[in-house]
Amino acid sequence: MSEPRDLRVPPARVVFSAEDRVRVLDLIDQSLRTGSLTLGPVGAAFEEAFAASHRAPHAIATSSGTSALEIALRSLGVTGEVIVPANTFFATAAAVIHAGARPRFADVERATLSLSAATIEAALTPASTAVVAVHIGGLISSEMDSIAQLCAAKGLVLIEDAAHAHGSTLGGRHAGSWGRAATFSFYPTKVVAGAEGGMILTGEAELAAEARIFRDQGKAGFHGGAHVRLGSAWRMSEVHAAVGLVHHGRLDAAVATRRRVAAFYHSELADLDGITGQAEPSGARSCHYKYVAFLEVGVDRERLRTVLREDHGVALSGEVYPRPLHHEPVFADVLHGGLPETEDVCARHVCLPVYSDMTDEEAGIVVSALRSALPRARQ
Repeated sequence: MSEPRDLRVPPARVVFSAEDRVRVLDLIDQSLRTGSLTLGPVGAAFEEAFAASHRAPHAIATSSGTSALEIALRSLGVTGEVIVPANTFFATAAAVIHAGARPRFADVERATLSLSAATIEAALTPASTAVVAVHIGGLISSEMDSIAQLCAAKGLVLIEDAAHAHGSTLGGRHAGSWGRAATFSFYPTKVVAGAEGGMILTGEAELAAEARIFRDQGKAGFHGGAHVRLGSAWRMSEVHAAVGLVHHGRLDAAVATRRRVAAFYHSELADLDGITGQAEPSGARSCHYKYVAFLEVGVDRERLRTVLREDHGVALSGEVYPRPLHHEPVFADVLHGGLPETEDVCARHVCLPVYSDMTDEEAGIVVSALRSALPRARQ
């Protein structure tokens, strides 16, 4: 559903400059003239650029972030139980099931909305084989070293779901550098948008080769050969690669803008009653796909949303996430232990609007609206 035109600040904005649109159309025209419409030179250029910007040896472009995760799981031969945070998007757990494994939901730490070594260990069973760590909102948890060490000690495969974390770093290390594989999404609202599409990053040449087989119907080669894996049509088209490649060229500028807005929010929220901005751990540099803020007990989230939209023309961004996965009917039979932190943070956070060309004026409108709306949103 489209947003009302009278919104002063929308929940999200997809940003392509006039220059970028011309460049995208030029690349698409090249593809149309040559007939190279999938697995061609534009896709290869996107893979090379994305790998370079994230300091990864290998990148494999796919049809979506969801397919990227399923391919990574299949390429690594993951079976048994896979530890998944309970507050991630549906696709994280769905990919595990489609790959032939079973998700087991684990609790998260409040500060980062992410798994910790302790919450993983609490969820482990003899059937556990892998962990999918999710960088919620673009923030890489300071627990990643501990998580990687735990996985190594327990013989667990570590995969990073970095769908939110284009360009994010922790201690100078990019998202994707802890797991055996990491997956990214290029959904329209992401920091790097490709309309649709995904990417797998890995440091393992053999894993990269397997992933390329899986994404193309399990064929041994693009131009023919036996079907050696149970793959699917998980290729990225040249059209989507053109959009993603051009948008990726603005990654540094986009992150800088988002971080400027986030710093403003964090400063302004410091003296607001009823809401607290999510702190960035020392050494972390989030891309701020989302700006997460926690509501105090007694602040009604839906009432706050309504007042902001109807009285101030400000739309909050979608939460990450409002309903934990164990509350989704489709996952009713997925096992988990206690999830107290997940239950709490899913119910009591909001995401303030942030996008790659957001102005200081727009950010100021959001803060001013919050000052007025928060007292009225108390139960």
